[in-house]
Amino acid sequence: MRKIDCESIIEAVRELCIEGNCALRCDTVDAFKRALHEEESPVGREVIGQLLKNAEVAGEQRIPFCQDTGYAVLFVDFGQEVEVVGGALKEALNEGVRQGYDRGFLRKSLVRNPIDRTNTGDNTPATVQIDIVPGKEMRISLLVKGAGCDNMSALRMFSPAEGLEAALDFVVETV
Repeated sequence: MRKIDCESIIEAVRELCIEGNCALRCDTVDAFKRALHEEESPVGREVIGQLLKNAEVAGEQRIPFCQDTGYAVLFVDFGQEVEVVGGALKEALNEGVRQGYDRGFLRKSLVRNPIDRTNTGDNTPATVQIDIVPGKEMRISLLVKGAGCDNMSALRMFSPAEGLEAALDFVVETV
């Protein structure tokens, strides 16, 4: 049985949160570069050029690529022969997110629930997917999910039976 200390999990998640918000993956940057050469619209080329410059500055200065630093979605491949010591796995994952968003000066925009819309203040709890896998390894991956659209969303029930005018009113009021 391999033992993994909670402190190492916290540290890894903290660094993932900062890195995930400040550095674009090479394949993403390469895709922007290809798009820059293929884009026909001058406005489109300008936007792509700005995205590339933003990625460069974010990486060099260790600042977020986007002001919407979203929320953490963690994917954990948890080996069957792994034991977490010094605390609980889920608490360690959330503490890593908490520290990452704090130390990385990342915007904490996660709301407790969509009804009362109260900000949690520390961007936890993370969304966590744990898969039990064979072996003695634990792998943690991070997806930074932009929360801007979530924070501005609306939940309403649409009833087409009320007619066209009601449908138009529904769309206008919701949007």
